[in-house]
Amino acid sequence: MDNMINLEMMFWASKNGGDKRLYDIAVSHANKTMKCQFRPDYTSYHVAVYDTLTGNLIKGVTHQGYADNSMWARGQAWAIYGYTMCYRETRDVRYLDFVQKVTDVYLNDLPADYIPYWDFSAPGIPNAPRDASAAAIVASALFELSTFVEGNKKMKYRNAAVKMITSLNSSIYQCRESKPAFLLHSTGHWPNGSEIDASIIYADYYYLEALLRYKRLLRGMNILG
Repeated sequence: MDNMINLEMMFWASKNGGDKRLYDIAVSHANKTMKCQFRPDYTSYHVAVYDTLTGNLIKGVTHQGYADNSMWARGQAWAIYGYTMCYRETRDVRYLDFVQKVTDVYLNDLPADYIPYWDFSAPGIPNAPRDASAAAIVASALFELSTFVEGNKKMKYRNAAVKMITSLNSSIYQCRESKPAFLLHSTGHWPNGSEIDASIIYADYYYLEALLRYKRLLRGMNILG
């Protein structure tokens, strides 16, 4: 699912000196992921395992989540961001419809401060580690997604993004002077025992991107600058 983010580079390259083949590869990957890495309830698998000879799907797994059938917070965040970006680049309404379903299942189960536990089925909730990186990724995506929909959905997504960055701006999640980073309380790879309740650089990246996008929205500017 992480690779959904990488497709933006292929779309960009296709528009900036590359050829249409790069665009087609990105679309093909997005379509295959949409078909094979989501369960009927629109929660996502981290990875799809394919037969190397036939190309057929063998199974979905979630290496960095709690279980193969659980909703790993950052995996779902990559999906929300990735399919929002795919709609921007293609204007294919299938992506817009799909990303709203993927987003809604994520929003429906968030805790009160809108910062997810590292996995929505994590043991120990409400004392399980959070994942600020997932919140930052989703906040940035929702500011953009809100520009593609109208009415109640527009306000739902924008208000959710504001709640996310408001929590990330609070003393609970801000490093202040404690670390050379902006955000505390991300979870990198809980099953592997690494980066648990940590500061992670990509959390800071998407946090800053979310703030910049919100600033541009408030000023009536193009969200992408």
